[in-house]
Amino acid sequence: MSLFVVLSRAIDTLNEKIASVVSWALLAAVIICAGNALIRYIFHTSSNAWLEIQWYLYGAMFMLASAYTLKRDEHVRIDVIVGRFSKRTQVWIDIVGFLLFLLPVSLLILWYSIPFARISIESGEMSSNAGGLIVWPAKLLIPVAFALIILQGLSEIMKRIAYLAGRIDASSFSKQATTPQDEIDAIKAANNIG
Repeated sequence: MSLFVVLSRAIDTLNEKIASVVSWALLAAVIICAGNALIRYIFHTSSNAWLEIQWYLYGAMFMLASAYTLKRDEHVRIDVIVGRFSKRTQVWIDIVGFLLFLLPVSLLILWYSIPFARISIESGEMSSNAGGLIVWPAKLLIPVAFALIILQGLSEIMKRIAYLAGRIDASSFSKQATTPQDEIDAIKAANNIG
């Protein structure tokens, strides 16, 4: 069982690092958006490439951070219903959901997105917009993102099985609810306010 816990932690770390790097894409998208707007209003010129790079950055943020969202237990779910059950029942619901829904759908999307991205790469597909960018980086995000989601789904299954076996605590995979005071303290700490 400890091998699975180690593997799960490695997958978690991978997705944490990817999310940390891709989080900078938001700043880049905002800077590009603001710069493009200024250039358009001051010099009355622009390029579709600037708009497309914003879309690519947004797509990268959304797609590559999805596995991290799953790891943090921040994905959409029906807590109102599931929250009424015991923790063990909630864990079983998660396992069944991962096995019956998340993994099959993610594997199906991965299966179909690999040739979709490969054809785009091999053909050197370009945007149909004047001055647009190459398209394959955006299409490559799809199989990469779903491969990461599959890995994270497997990690979540391993953590829940380890929990059921008594090897780890539920805090290893449960969302940690914060109180308003916790948020105030975090803001003070971030701003170095005493």
